[in-house]
Amino acid sequence: MKILILTRYDSLGASSRYRFYQYIPFLRQQGYEITIQPLLTSNYINYLYHGKSLPFVEIITRYFKRVFLLLRKNNYQLIWLQQEAFPWIPSWFEKILVKSNIPLIVDYDDASFHRYDRHENSFVKFLLKNKIDDVMSYADVVLAGNRYLSDRAYVNKCKSVTILPTVVDTDRYIYDFKPHSKLFTIGWIGSPPTAKYLYEIRSALKESYNEGGVKFVFIGTGELIMEGISFEIMEWSEANEVNDIQGFDVGIMPLINSDWEKGKCGFKLIQYMACAKPVIGSPIGINSEIINNGVNGFQANSNEEWIKYLRILKGNPNLRKEMGLNGRKLVEEKYSLHVNAPKLIQVFNNVLQS
Repeated sequence: MKILILTRYDSLGASSRYRFYQYIPFLRQQGYEITIQPLLTSNYINYLYHGKSLPFVEIITRYFKRVFLLLRKNNYQLIWLQQEAFPWIPSWFEKILVKSNIPLIVDYDDASFHRYDRHENSFVKFLLKNKIDDVMSYADVVLAGNRYLSDRAYVNKCKSVTILPTVVDTDRYIYDFKPHSKLFTIGWIGSPPTAKYLYEIRSALKESYNEGGVKFVFIGTGELIMEGISFEIMEWSEANEVNDIQGFDVGIMPLINSDWEKGKCGFKLIQYMACAKPVIGSPIGINSEIINNGVNGFQANSNEEWIKYLRILKGNPNLRKEMGLNGRKLVEEKYSLHVNAPKLIQVFNNVLQS
């Protein structure tokens, strides 16, 4: 059985890596023959995250390669697509190339429809506001990372919708309770575009810093300026991310309350919990489901609550360990690759048999 996987990024892009690439060994074990084609390479990721020049010619070339590949789609029995085949291209063009008798599964881990229907340019909004809705409507299955995304698919009368969270491999994400620093280490992991959320709680972070005995470690932010706060910025790498998170005493995930954030899948929280770290996060979207308040972490609704919960965890190592183990248990039961890979394979089998 041949599957064509069309991702947005190569394995350097977190969404493609965790929602597609990490499942490939399981699919091959089931006898599926995999062809995977990322639309955008690591050169585009470096443009987004590291200020490199936009690889414009390469992007155009990649679009044409995808067109030619889809013209040969009859060589495959199933297409698994990340979000859309051709970003910023009208849906009628995409439908001509993608829609066929071959089953189509489309995967969403963020509110990519808001990239168009909330766009500040009125022409873009007019042209593309229904783009993702159209893709959902002709897909055979929509895989959604949370209920906010699945609700959008239901509104568009998708034939079948399955919630599949973004998960980690718990064989790779391991935990230990060895002290990594004498200071209480508050940690965050992400990318430069998401580092903006740290500014939402900077007054709380500054208060914690002024109280002393605190260390801030931010992974993958790129350049970050917060007056009155000293912090360490670590460059993200796949090889080191687990070890770096293990150095945290608490993992944080602040957000703002908007529709875009409601589409997020709480993946930072899952990474922290997999390493048995307590968490503090804004109770927006799926965050309020992942964080069991007072059990595996705290839901912070205000700067005052951020300050309060950071103080509580700073002063109570036993509570940190207890919450961390509770979080690890949740990941093992609900947000692990081993639990969700069989669910994905069942979705594939069902759509192929129908």
